[in-house]
Amino acid sequence: MDLKVKDKIVLVSGSTAGIGFATAQRFLREGAQVVINGRTKANVDKAVNELKSSVENAKVSGIAADFSKVDDVNRLLKELPQVDILINNTGIFEPKAFKDIQDEDWFRFFEVNVMSGVRLARHYFPKMLAKNWGRIIFISSESAVFIPDEMIHYGMTKTAQIAVSRGLAELTKGSNVTVNSILPGPTKSKGVNEFIEELAKAGNKTVNEVEEDFFKNMRPTSLIERFASVEEVADTIVYYSSPLASATNGASIRVDGGLIRSIL
Repeated sequence: MDLKVKDKIVLVSGSTAGIGFATAQRFLREGAQVVINGRTKANVDKAVNELKSSVENAKVSGIAADFSKVDDVNRLLKELPQVDILINNTGIFEPKAFKDIQDEDWFRFFEVNVMSGVRLARHYFPKMLAKNWGRIIFISSESAVFIPDEMIHYGMTKTAQIAVSRGLAELTKGSNVTVNSILPGPTKSKGVNEFIEELAKAGNKTVNEVEEDFFKNMRPTSLIERFASVEEVADTIVYYSSPLASATNGASIRVDGGLIRSIL
């Protein structure tokens, strides 16, 4: 299927690994011009080379920027003044008991997970409206609805992303610009892999045992009873960024494996 994003300029934040990397790779296979992002130049350069090796004639470049630093964000915006498609994927997570989440943790999570997308959208959104075409996708999480008790501060930021996404969508009336959020469920990204391996080591268990226990006790409502692959999530992101999804706007699209028990 041709998703009709050839030569579209795409920025995927937080894309040197995991869902972001897979999304960049999927866009490149569709012929888009992709700009990836990571916190360090070394990681960005490494990811650019990997993408060029995996996708023939890949039109890919990278910009290093730490989204906890406003100066880095402003520099990125100067280097890349305009895009057709913005994927707000930058995010951090950390399991932590509520009593141990200090004020600085709440502010740090909001700064990176929410304000990263707000700052980029504030710059690119008016330009999309001016040319009457554009896509903005916020990568939220099933944790926006199914708030995890082991990291409430993370869940809060994911809910906030949905609110920002829906609010921006309200400003697109009568245009060919759409703003949506994608809610992945538990996904085998690099960070999750490392987390599972740490749990296995700490509990003297195998990775498979930890995964089985996770879906039995922590996410028992999952219908697929497994982690999604980053490619499965990326396919959904790229489709809803394409002209083929032009009638979907202001939506929260789940790729959660049926974890959320709700028909709405």
